[in-house]
Amino acid sequence: MVDVVIPIYKPSAELKNILKRLLNQTVQVNHIFLLQTIEKGDRLMEEFNSDIISVHPVLKKDFDHGATRHMGMGLSDAEFVLFMTHDAIPANKKLIEKLLISMTDPDVAISYGRQLARKNSDIIEKMTRIYNYPKKSCTKSKSDFEKLGIKTYFCSNVCAMYRKSVYESLGGFVQKTIFNEDMIMASKVINAGYKVTYCADAIVFHSHSYTCMQQFRRNFDLGVSQKQYDDIFGNISSEKEGAGYAGKIILALLGRGEILKAVYFVLQCVFKLAGYRLGINYDKLPKKIVLWCTMNKGYWMF
Repeated sequence: MVDVVIPIYKPSAELKNILKRLLNQTVQVNHIFLLQTIEKGDRLMEEFNSDIISVHPVLKKDFDHGATRHMGMGLSDAEFVLFMTHDAIPANKKLIEKLLISMTDPDVAISYGRQLARKNSDIIEKMTRIYNYPKKSCTKSKSDFEKLGIKTYFCSNVCAMYRKSVYESLGGFVQKTIFNEDMIMASKVINAGYKVTYCADAIVFHSHSYTCMQQFRRNFDLGVSQKQYDDIFGNISSEKEGAGYAGKIILALLGRGEILKAVYFVLQCVFKLAGYRLGINYDKLPKKIVLWCTMNKGYWMF
């Protein structure tokens, strides 16, 4: 039995298409829980309620990347729970089937899917998705630290299935967290002796065209998260992984003759690094500066 949990906040019209695709899978969904973040003046999207779909309100002041998803997990009594975001579109009818197949090994506690950029995405975004989500599946465990570094913990709740029994035994998502609840949970899984699988056959379309400042703010929050969980990330270099990723994208862009895109990508990397460096030193910054830097102002306000 598989349930789906999707936090939603001012979703676009494509949510209907996403739900339609989830209800048309080769493995039938037991229930879909929509966790709608609402603020004053918002209307609860009750039109989605049905025998299979239910909408649950989350006050904006109470939203938390870890706690809200943990609430969603608590609503489910299924052994497998798929977490998605409201802008991730299943590529075909076999998304859930492929994720379940990858979890036939009882030691696999998380299986996350492949993200491909949307057709109208920028070439930089397309290459980034290809780098982070290659064609080949893999299963990661403690033995991969030396080879993979921080990528051992890489996982994305844009599309990730959890074995609920293991999730609960390890305490679930951290609460409160600004960001990175998926990688923090993956670290618990790995360090407890379980495995995390990347399932390249389970595909969703998902991408963003972030500006340089949006990249800055996103990476500031990433830095904050890694600073707050220094026991997990302190001995694993994110910057080394980032440098390797940047080098490959730059060479690929230059190889295609995309010189201006390569220059712009370098600029993006500068903003990312600046945001990350400030993020890991957030505790030394005045609150006004922190609020200017962050993408998640609500995290600091309540």
